This record gives sequence, structure tokens and C-alpha cells, in this order.
Amino acid sequence: MVEDPKFELAILATVQGFYEKLLQAPVDGEVPVPAGLEAVSLQSADGDVQPTLGAMRRWLRLLDLAITPAMLRRALTPETDAEIAEALLRYLCRKKDASAANRDKTDLVATFLHRHPRVPGQWERRGYGLDGSLPLSPFEIALIEILADTEVPSLPEEHLQLLREFAPLQQEADGFRDLNSLLESGIIARVRELKQAFEMSFYHPGVLATIAPYNTAFGLHFDTLFRTAAAEIKNFAEALEEQGGSILGTVDGVDVTVDHVAALKENELLKMDYGAALEKFSRVSKLKKVLERRPPIRRVARPPVPAALKLRSGPPKPSAPNRRPELDVPALRGAVTPQQIATEETKVLKVEESIRVFVRVADPKFRQIVPMRFFNLALTSEEADICCAEYLGEKSLRADVARVVLRLVALTARTTTEIEELKRCENSPSLWKLHADSLIVLLEIGRSVREQAARMQTAAPEDAAATVAASLQKLQECAELALKALGPSPRAIGAGTTQ
Repeated sequence: MVEDPKFELAILATVQGFYEKLLQAPVDGEVPVPAGLEAVSLQSADGDVQPTLGAMRRWLRLLDLAITPAMLRRALTPETDAEIAEALLRYLCRKKDASAANRDKTDLVATFLHRHPRVPGQWERRGYGLDGSLPLSPFEIALIEILADTEVPSLPEEHLQLLREFAPLQQEADGFRDLNSLLESGIIARVRELKQAFEMSFYHPGVLATIAPYNTAFGLHFDTLFRTAAAEIKNFAEALEEQGGSILGTVDGVDVTVDHVAALKENELLKMDYGAALEKFSRVSKLKKVLERRPPIRRVARPPVPAALKLRSGPPKPSAPNRRPELDVPALRGAVTPQQIATEETKVLKVEESIRVFVRVADPKFRQIVPMRFFNLALTSEEADICCAEYLGEKSLRADVARVVLRLVALTARTTTEIEELKRCENSPSLWKLHADSLIVLLEIGRSVREQAARMQTAAPEDAAATVAASLQKLQECAELALKALGPSPRAIGAGTTQ
């Protein structure tokens, strides 16, 4: 696999910025950054970036020691930019670190991406294979795209067997109707041991694509059971307080009072790592069991209390928008290097393979709609047939036509993905520039492929030429959208300038 050091540096710079913000509260201020790794220095980095890359890797290893999985869990909120989460996933999977901390962080980030898809409902679209097998899930396709530049570990047969254990575990977890029975079952510890058993295979897209949906479903069910238990305890405590009592019961030899329950912060507990919070969850569960043995308490009416006046704070001041760099697209296209071409060709090939896999195993009714990370790729019936063709390895005209069509389809998908990436990082100049560079390389690859397709049209029979023309037209339209996306920022155009 051809490594792009500038791409890796941009990913690590995104992780660095996230880590530094995460550590500002614990250190009570800005985190001092080593010389040469400041944001300004990184944005102006050019030429040989290997020394900077080496320094960045060492700096992030140090920051990793300060950041626990629980801190990361609290930091990943619905407002977190998916671009940051994807950069974190790339970084954690590239480290080749089998430690429990790195695995837990990777687990959290992958689950966050599954819980918060860029397109609502995107992970729910899935067909069935002709032989009854399931095709790659849309989430796994997304992970393959995210980790396209990462050397993923192999997945031996014994680890494939381990993946099959998650479905029955999910059914078992869904069957618990209260917090006590779930915690007493030991399922949390069993799943944790199962994750440890994957060792380095844990970082394989197929493993993460199985574990993240399990985590999402289990987490939602656990949160519901825990909130229900906590609400019942608080209701009991309020009723007891109204009657003048203060001690709810005894747990592990310690009296639990109304004040203890009032201090119970469900949201804070649920943000903690399950392993670290397990003792606290167990105490809540034990207290609920104690209360279940007590007779119910009737509430007495409370006199109305006047509502306190609430101070209203003004709306937060909007931060100044980042200005994305202006590009000389023709000059940049002329300066594309063979290494950049090779890097993008690798990504296009992976996209082509994932599209073919999905179409070959999908239900015939759904195989012309391929779920990508940000959109659904629509195929013509002829393109779908070519994805399933057995003659692609032949030295024949029909094989040449089929290979060109597949390349046109993959380039359209890959270019559309980068256009969508570009839209989503408008406020991050460094990431915007990274995706813009990829688009420029894709435009150059597309130009040569379109020339090849045009030659193929003249040599192919009429029906095959029509298939090539349809695929060619879609790529041409996609290229025009890419050029438009690389143009001046709409915000800059709308603002205008005054001299």
C-alpha cells in the first residue's frame, strides 16, 4: 500500500487538536505544544514532512497516556464532528497497539460512528444474497472506506467463529427486563473477554462492524433499564422524605439515605466506562432490590412552591468562520505526482471491489442501489450485470468494456464521496485542503479513464457502447460537480469585498 505522509500528518493534526481540547480542563489551560507542531506550522508544512510526522507520532503517544477511555467517552457527544471521529479511528487502527486502553478507545469511536451516521438511517439499508447469505453491511462498507489507507490485520477462521457469538449475545441481552437480572448475568464481563480474544484482529473493519452495532443496541437497552431503576429509587426517596424518613435501606453494610439518592447523577454515570462504573451500577441495583422488599409508601401532597426566576444568558457569540484556501485548480492538476495517482488508484480499486461484492450477494430487487457512506450509488441494470460478470479476467473485447465500465462506476463513487467530504469540512481549512487534493487527483485519473472509455466506445458493439456512454456521462457530471465544489467558497462569494 502506498503511504501518503501528508495525508497521515493531516489525520494526526486533527487528532492532536481534539486531544488538546480534551486536556484543557484537566490541566486548567492550554496544553503546551512542541515547537513545529503548532497549527500554524502544520498548515504551512511543505516538502519533506517525515521529520514532522515522526515528532507528531511521539507527541500523540504521550497525549494518549493522559487520555483514558472514560474521558474519550464523555468527549464524544452528538455534536462531535464525524470528521474528527473518523480521524481518531484511522489513528487508533494505524497504531497497531494491542493494549486494552487502545482497544477500548477504538471500540468507543467505532460505536460513536455507528450511533451517529452522517445520513440518518443509512446503516439500516441491507439486502440478502442470492444464496441466503448477508452482503457487507453499509456500516462495514463505510469502515472499509475510512480505513482504506490503513493496513488492516488479517481475520483468521477462529476469529470469524467468535464474530458469530455476538448475535446470540444480543438476543440474550434484549431478554433482560430489569437492571438486576442484566448485571447478575455477567454478560458485560463475557463480552469484554470476547473482545479481548480478537487481539489485533479487533481492528479489522469486519470485527468493528459487528461489535459497534452490538454496543449500540446493548447501550440503549442498558441505559433504559438503568434510568428506570434510578427513577424508581428516586420516587421512593421522595415519598419517604415527605413522610419524614431519611434512610432507604442498607447496601453492603452502609445505610443509603435520601441525600445519597438526591446526589445520584444518572447522566454522569452513563458517560463513564462500563468497567469503571460497574461497582456504582451494582450498588444502584442492590438498593433497588432492598426497596422491592419494603412496603410501598403513599405520597402526601406538597404545598406549591413559587418558581425561582431564571437568569437568561445571551446567545453564544458565533466564532469567526475559517477561510478555506483558494486553489489554482488547473495548475494543481498539472502538478499531480505519480505517487498521488498510485495512492488514489488503490482507493478506487477498493471501492470497485466493495461495489462488486455488494451487487453479487444482494437481493436482485436491491442490487442496483449500493449504500455508500454519504449517499446511495445508483447503478444501471447493465452496470449491475457487469459487477456479477465471470469473464472479467478474459483477454477479449467484452472484458475490456466491462473493466472500463467498472472503473467509471468506481471513480464516480469515489469522487462523489470526496465531494461530500469537502462539503462537511468547510470550516476546517486543513481537512478541506486534504480532500480537495484528493479530488484534484481523481479528476486527473478520471480524465485518462474517460479518454480510454471514449476509445472503447468506437471499438465496441452498439449495445456495449451505449453502456459505456451511460457510465461515462455519470462520471462527466460528477467531474463537473467536483470542479464546482473546488471553486470559490459560497460564503466568500456572498460576502463580497469593499475597498
